[in-house]
Amino acid sequence: MNPETLQGLSHEEAARRLKRDGLNQLPKANSRNLLRIFLDVLREPMFALLLGGGLIYWLLGDTTEALLLLVFASISVSITLVQESRSERVLESLRDLASPRALVIRSGERLTIAGTQVVRGDLLVVNEGDRVAADARLLSAQELLVDESLLTGESVSVGKIAQAPNTTAEAIADNQRIYAGTLVVRGTGIAEVTSIGLDTEMGHIGTALRSIDTEQAHLQQQLRWLVRDFALIGALAALVVVVLYGLLRDSWLEAILSGIAIGMSLLPEEFPLVMAVFMAMGAWRISQARVLTRRAASIETLGATTVLCTDKTGTLTQNRMTLMALVVETHSWYAAMQLPLDEASKTLLDAALLACPLVPSDPMDVAVHRLAQSHAALTRLQGASLQRAYGLRPDLFATTNILQHPHDNNLHAYSKGALEAIAQLCQLSPEQLAPLSAQANELASEGMRVLAVAHTPVPAGELPESPRELRFEYLGLLAFADPLRESVPAAVAECQSAGIRVIMITGDYATTASAIALQAGLPPSEVLVGDQLEQLSDAELAERVKTTSIFARIRPQQKLRLVQCLKANGEIVAMTGDGVNDAPAIKAAHIGIAMGGRGTDVAREASSIVLLDDDFGSIVKTIRLGRRIYDNLRKAIEFIVAVHIPIAGLAILPLLMGLPMMLTPIHIAFLEMVIDPACSVVFEAEQEEEDVMNRPPRDPQMPLLVGERIGWAITQGAVTLALLATLLFGGAALNMPEDDLRALVFGALVLFNMGLILINRSFRASLISAFTRPNRSLWILLSAVSLTLLIAVGWPPAQQLFSFGSFHWNEFFVCIALGVVSLLLLEGVKAVWFRKKTA
Repeated sequence: MNPETLQGLSHEEAARRLKRDGLNQLPKANSRNLLRIFLDVLREPMFALLLGGGLIYWLLGDTTEALLLLVFASISVSITLVQESRSERVLESLRDLASPRALVIRSGERLTIAGTQVVRGDLLVVNEGDRVAADARLLSAQELLVDESLLTGESVSVGKIAQAPNTTAEAIADNQRIYAGTLVVRGTGIAEVTSIGLDTEMGHIGTALRSIDTEQAHLQQQLRWLVRDFALIGALAALVVVVLYGLLRDSWLEAILSGIAIGMSLLPEEFPLVMAVFMAMGAWRISQARVLTRRAASIETLGATTVLCTDKTGTLTQNRMTLMALVVETHSWYAAMQLPLDEASKTLLDAALLACPLVPSDPMDVAVHRLAQSHAALTRLQGASLQRAYGLRPDLFATTNILQHPHDNNLHAYSKGALEAIAQLCQLSPEQLAPLSAQANELASEGMRVLAVAHTPVPAGELPESPRELRFEYLGLLAFADPLRESVPAAVAECQSAGIRVIMITGDYATTASAIALQAGLPPSEVLVGDQLEQLSDAELAERVKTTSIFARIRPQQKLRLVQCLKANGEIVAMTGDGVNDAPAIKAAHIGIAMGGRGTDVAREASSIVLLDDDFGSIVKTIRLGRRIYDNLRKAIEFIVAVHIPIAGLAILPLLMGLPMMLTPIHIAFLEMVIDPACSVVFEAEQEEEDVMNRPPRDPQMPLLVGERIGWAITQGAVTLALLATLLFGGAALNMPEDDLRALVFGALVLFNMGLILINRSFRASLISAFTRPNRSLWILLSAVSLTLLIAVGWPPAQQLFSFGSFHWNEFFVCIALGVVSLLLLEGVKAVWFRKKTA
């Protein structure tokens, strides 16, 4: 069967079957629908306190206040529902991106689609490292080996063969089928999909689709402590207030109401909401940089990365290979000369072409086909029949095809790969290899990637199990140019300014690696090659990795050793990879980075994040975004701590000073309408700090709120409370009516809270920038709050609901003046506070 003649389903037929049969997926676990989110909200303590306050008002005969609290409870639920459901939609879209991909043939074209889009009858192309998307029967197979342990529990991989022509469905053997969820360990194949979704073997067993891990272990643990501490303090304070109020004022229902107000003022119910919104929206923002976050915990770790280990081909370079030179022992042909091929060069190109797959996908194979086509050298490939293909192996960096040509009864083997591997197949002596290595090094010093090519007739009889059993004849070298990505030098420089060390790990020649590293802006470094690495003990290697930034001729299993040594040195390691054998190193790194374009499903599953465009610059953007997200999360938490202090103070001070209650559950519920969107949506949308990539990586064990940050949050709250207490006592000293004083204090509190939002927008930026930095969500919120406050204090029906008296213009100007004083005072404190401190 010739793969080039396969057409597969038409796009129209595939769309029709998708509509008829549905998506190729199993029931999703861990996704939350609107009802589940609603039920989760109903279990929140704040909602219970709102309902409890409404009940007390109803028992006191104040039906209006009871209904108003019910309205506020509904608004609170609505805000949470909107934000949580938005987060779920974001996570759902990321789950779709994270699902295994499938390479299918439709209308004669090879297309990479989401595994969920595969339909019955699709022609599925599977390669080494792929996770099979659906149950299918094999039409062709080349050295296909599949790991079916997910279904059978057997660790031994199973060899697969293609079904014979005209085989009935009932007669297809198990070794002629591949199953959804299994892993292609080696080889390639083309299969026709027979079952999808719940009809697959995996569907019968009931295995659920893996979902994105939305847990945030380190941060979640810290936030649990914060919530626990706040809740204990709030519960204790509420109990004390109830007892004191009941004993001193002999009104136990009002005492309970006061206790509820104190509990609401101290309960940090915003923390879980902040975490949910920040992690979901953070993953979404990172995805906009063409990076998929598969594990939300990686967002926390990104800002702590100290070492970034990157591949060369396709990550630092464009992965757009061009075959620039053909070098035989006596002379060379260069594409730049624009000359026709001589006989020796044509023989080399022919052999290289015949060592490639019939339908190329690897960039170097594509480059060989392209050059052969431009020089009309495809004739020998036409009509050639592939008898056997040998893929890359850890012990032999070469691919080999055994072909039979038309009008030729003999078989021929063509191999291309690393010069060392081809030298082994040709059994070259060190003396014979030396001049060839010199030629390869000369090409590599110009930044080109070099492969060698060999050929041999195959003796009659059974085909060998390994190309090592044949004696090849060396033909020459191929030199490929892969230009550096334009964004790489700036991205490397940004990493260096951020205190992140960039290490290149490649399977290419040392001289090629050095040339590309120089172009990329990596610091001068000796090159450590894989064979030298094998001679070092773990202790010696751990010492060498402190100063070596270029590793060449590295085999995938050696990447794991490098990661382990870097971790042993106390580094926080990010590691890129794309192959099946890269998965252990990716999984072992603190942040595993898989290639989305050329990476295998196995590498993607082992990774924390996936580069959808394989671009090194995207990694740096992700680190920048990770630092921004962590910074903004700290700002939100500090704002929550700061804003609860004046609210709690105004709930307690009147009781201690013998004054009427200023804040009831209704007022605190209204304030929550300001706090919730501010600490989640507004702070999440804040731009990064100017020095976000000019500071060293943070200690991953550093708590979310260190001592100085807690001190700054408490200072903000204390300053705000002091000004509000001055206003409260001043109004009481002037014998202001209770309702008038409440309106004055509440209006000032809302304005002060808006000021706290502005103060916390940046760690160090000036107050002017707080007004000029763009953030649409902020100005929408402040405008809405300002309008609502004006209605609450100026509209008679609203005044009655909030127990407000008249609010005069002179009182309004007093609030504005105190708000300005608060802003200026806190700005001055911030300037001093952070003058010699790092954010």
